[in-house]
Amino acid sequence: MVEEKSFLVHKETTEGVNTLLGDPQKAVVKLSIPIIVAMSAQTIYSLTDTFWVAGLGADALAAIGFAFPFFLIQMALTSGLGVGGGSAISRRIGARDKTGVDNVALHTFVIMLTLTAVLTVLGLAFVEDLFVYSGAAGRTIELGIRYARVFFGGSFIFFFTNVANSILRSEGDSKRAMQSMILGSGLNVILDPIFIYTLGLGIAGAALATVVAYASSGLLMFYWFFIKKDTYVAFKFSSFKFDGAIVKDIFRVGIPSSVEQLALALTALIMNVIIADVSSTDGVAVYATAWRVTGIAVTPLIGISISMVSIGGAAFGEKDFKKAQNALFYAVKIGFLVEAAIAVLVFIFAPEIAAVFTQTEDAARIAPELTRLLKIMTVFYPAVAFGMLSASFFQGAGKGTSALIATLLRSLIMTPLFALIFAFGLNWGLSGVWWGLVAGTVIGSLITFIWAHTYLKCLIRTDMSLKNC
Repeated sequence: MVEEKSFLVHKETTEGVNTLLGDPQKAVVKLSIPIIVAMSAQTIYSLTDTFWVAGLGADALAAIGFAFPFFLIQMALTSGLGVGGGSAISRRIGARDKTGVDNVALHTFVIMLTLTAVLTVLGLAFVEDLFVYSGAAGRTIELGIRYARVFFGGSFIFFFTNVANSILRSEGDSKRAMQSMILGSGLNVILDPIFIYTLGLGIAGAALATVVAYASSGLLMFYWFFIKKDTYVAFKFSSFKFDGAIVKDIFRVGIPSSVEQLALALTALIMNVIIADVSSTDGVAVYATAWRVTGIAVTPLIGISISMVSIGGAAFGEKDFKKAQNALFYAVKIGFLVEAAIAVLVFIFAPEIAAVFTQTEDAARIAPELTRLLKIMTVFYPAVAFGMLSASFFQGAGKGTSALIATLLRSLIMTPLFALIFAFGLNWGLSGVWWGLVAGTVIGSLITFIWAHTYLKCLIRTDMSLKNC
């Protein structure tokens, strides 16, 4: 009887929950660091994956570049669901509503299972058409299809793993979320050369290695949630009852978040078309490879932004908007300083970084342009802190539409628009595309931060009334 009581007390409060409800600046640091470590491991895997695929030639790199937007579309839906569910969970943690927390988690998993079934069928059915109409040509189409089919086939694994990880982070358990991600990333690094070269699976082997690695992360979280059962969130599927209000709350943030990610995928598709028109598939290979490198540069921001969803959500659940403001400003300050330092390092070592991904004779021809793009992209690293963290704040606050509008303005409107103006209007060619990317990102990020700052000032000035702002 004593043991049962202890278990129940543990379920009602955890270290992660106490962190969410405590000092916001300490929460930013404590929750962000494990996520940054995990994201670093994941981006290192991404670069390793690119390195091994580069050994297959420039066509293989271009194939990944064309496949990447489709992978983003798939991940957008699972990420959006995770963000929507996580935001709703964090806000209920702030409101001290344990029953509501568990109900949101149950609904999130049920929605996840439904989406998985639909997307797997659609992805496998239309994979060839997707590549044909995206601007890919020749051998790139064949390679891209091989790569994408494996990813679409593993849809359930990606969905479960990402949603489960989001739920862990939403309850402040970023340490175990980190452990699961590191396990998957580490295994992926080991499996890549084995599947690609030793087993002779080529580009499909790179995708299969990712699926297997994600599965290992998913199994670990399945153990924590459903076997060990020591998480704050508790799942009782036998008592599940559909609640439209909960689904609406999840979708209020989840759908805009998914559309945000879809907009990023659509932007990548548009940019691929623009680049291919201005130059060739070599330009697409440069663009895809540079974005892989940029993934490492913005890893600290991704970690901080993920924690901001939970911290902001808990603060809004408590209706403590000064606390939310404190967390946002502190997060932006830290993110800006870190990214400024990273930008300097990437700029200095751009030739060496480019050399890593252009070692083969076939890929060597893109080295000069890749070096140039890596240097140009460092301009927007610090500015991204303002936009990314402000958008995450909106998501945590349950204002998914605001985050969506800001992202659409930055990625789907400004970036392609400036790219077209600079490339064709000013006749800068491929350089214009690169500088258009920078201009759209910087301007959009600053607008998003000003919007978030104004919203918080309104809440505080009007006696913290959500309706008036």
